[in-house]
Amino acid sequence: MPEMRMPAWKTALRRGLVIPAHPLALTARRRLDERRQRALTRYYLDAGAGGVAVGVHTTQFAIRDPKIGLYRPVLELAAETVTEWEARRPRRRDAGRPPGGAAVRVAGLVGPTRQALGEARTARDLGYHVGLLSLGGGAFTRATDAELLAHARAVGEVMPLMGFYLQPAVGGRPLSYRFWRRFVELESVVAIKIAPFDRYATLDVLRAVADSGRAGEIALYTGNDDSIMADLLTEYAGVRIVGGLLGHWAYWTRSAVRLLVRVHHIAARRRPIPLRLGVLASEITDANAAVFDVAHRFHGCIPGIHEILRRQGLLRGRWCLDPNEELSPGQQREIDRVCAAYPHLADDGFVRERLDRWLA
Repeated sequence: MPEMRMPAWKTALRRGLVIPAHPLALTARRRLDERRQRALTRYYLDAGAGGVAVGVHTTQFAIRDPKIGLYRPVLELAAETVTEWEARRPRRRDAGRPPGGAAVRVAGLVGPTRQALGEARTARDLGYHVGLLSLGGGAFTRATDAELLAHARAVGEVMPLMGFYLQPAVGGRPLSYRFWRRFVELESVVAIKIAPFDRYATLDVLRAVADSGRAGEIALYTGNDDSIMADLLTEYAGVRIVGGLLGHWAYWTRSAVRLLVRVHHIAARRRPIPLRLGVLASEITDANAAVFDVAHRFHGCIPGIHEILRRQGLLRGRWCLDPNEELSPGQQREIDRVCAAYPHLADDGFVRERLDRWLA
C-alpha cells in the first residue's frame, strides 16, 4: 500500500509555530463581542502565527459554565474566521505554515473524562486539529499515573492530543519523568505544551521524549512564560522545543513571530547564540512578569493581556466574565513601565496599520 501523506497541519506543528492562547473579547455587559473576537483571530493570523488555541486558560474556563454557554460558540467563531482568512490568502507556503497558509487549530480540553470527551467531539466536529489536554487540577489532583493515562487514552480516541504540563501555582500538579515516558507512548500524542515553570520538570519531558524514540513525531512547545527564550534555545539529546503556545504570545504577536524565525535560523545553521538574545530573554521575562501579574501569583494575568490589547485598540476594555477578575494593585504601573522600557517588543505600528480592516 502507498505510504499515507502526513497532514499539512502536523508537518507545520512539528516544524514549530507561534500559537497564541486566544483571549475572549467581551462587551461592557460581559457578553461576547463577536466583532472584536474575530478581529483578534485575524490579527494573530496576519501577524504570522501558525495557529490559534481556543478554549484555553486565556479564553477563560468559565465559558464552559452552562449559564454562560460559550465553549462551542467561541470555538465555532474562531474556526469560521480561520476558514475565511485561509480562503483569502494567496495559495503559497508562508514561513511556519502549511502549504496554502493554513493554520493549526488547537482546542482546550479540560475536566473529567466525560467532559473532556464531549469537548473533544465538539472541537473535532468544528474542524480543530489538536486537543490541548489538561493533565492536572480539579478531578485529577490526586489521580494516579494510570488514571491520567487512561483519561488521555480515551480522549485520544476522538482527536490527536497535545499534552499540557501546567504549573502547580495555577492549578497544575507535578508529573514525573516516569509519567511522561509512558504518556509519549500513546499514539494519539502529537505534541506537548511544557509549562511547569520549572527547569528540572521541563527537562523531564525532553528526556522522556528523547528516550521514547519518538522525537521526530512529537512536537514540543513552551508554555513557560518565565523562560521563553531559554526554552526555544534548549536542546537535550537532539530534542528541541520548536515553538510556543503562550498567553504571552496573545499580545505583541508580530514580534513573537519574528523572534521564533530568528531562533529557528540560528538552530538550523548551528550558529553560536548571540549575546543579544540573552538580553532579550531578560526583557521578555520582565515584560511578562508585569502583564501576567507575577507579584500577585498571576491573579491579574488575563486582565493584563486584555490591557495591552485594549491599548492597541483590539479590545474595548479589560472585562472578564468574572467581575472580580481585574488588574491587581500596582499592576497598571508595572505595565506602563515595561511598555516604556521595551518598545521594541511591541507591534503597535503593525496593529495600527491594519486595525480597521480586522474590525470590518
